[in-house]
Amino acid sequence: MRSRGTTVLILGIGNLLWADEGFGVRAVEELHRAYEFDDDVRVMDGGTQGIYLVQHVREADILIVFDAVDYGLPPGTLKRVEGDEVPKFMGAKKISLHQTGFQEVLAMAEMMGDYPKHLLLIGVQPVELEDYGGSLRPEVRAQITPSIEMALEFLAEHGVEARPRTEPLGEDDTIASLEMTLGRYEAGRPDERNAFRHGDARVLASEEWRGPEDFEAEIERLVKTRAT
Repeated sequence: MRSRGTTVLILGIGNLLWADEGFGVRAVEELHRAYEFDDDVRVMDGGTQGIYLVQHVREADILIVFDAVDYGLPPGTLKRVEGDEVPKFMGAKKISLHQTGFQEVLAMAEMMGDYPKHLLLIGVQPVELEDYGGSLRPEVRAQITPSIEMALEFLAEHGVEARPRTEPLGEDDTIASLEMTLGRYEAGRPDERNAFRHGDARVLASEEWRGPEDFEAEIERLVKTRAT
């Protein structure tokens, strides 16, 4: 049994817009859809908030994090890491900006004396990240249910009850943005022929995009436009 007053945070982090980067958020969405908990258990879409999550982490005695993690394992592999080992994997091989941010969140919480007593990272090795507007690849999506089972097992070990909902929640009853629910996201995104699916340096190198010929003149024009 867990102690009275123990608080639990179940957190999904990642960027839904970059294919398998959205694993953590999709996992907590499904957990919330299928299970309910007591009031001292919070299921949260942390997205890419980074250090803005520190207060939520400081308030948690038990913390579970779902994320896409580069373990150096075969794509689609699910792996759990506990306790002091978690920060090492959150920043050992950075695959997105939010991972370094969350490593800093843990460090800040520890510095402030409010580090979770029990910490679990449930991560999946991504198949594809370089697909802006893409969704989870089948190998990663298939790990959502097993990842939830891992979380429920860990919670049970610490006396936290997860109650299956009599009827799973509908898609509109989401902890995330309505516009980014899986159904709307899949139905609304254009295919690769109609929307460029790559970003960062590849955008600049692509024939699909060209910057202004005179950058300084363009900035001056924009400044004047804002001023008027």
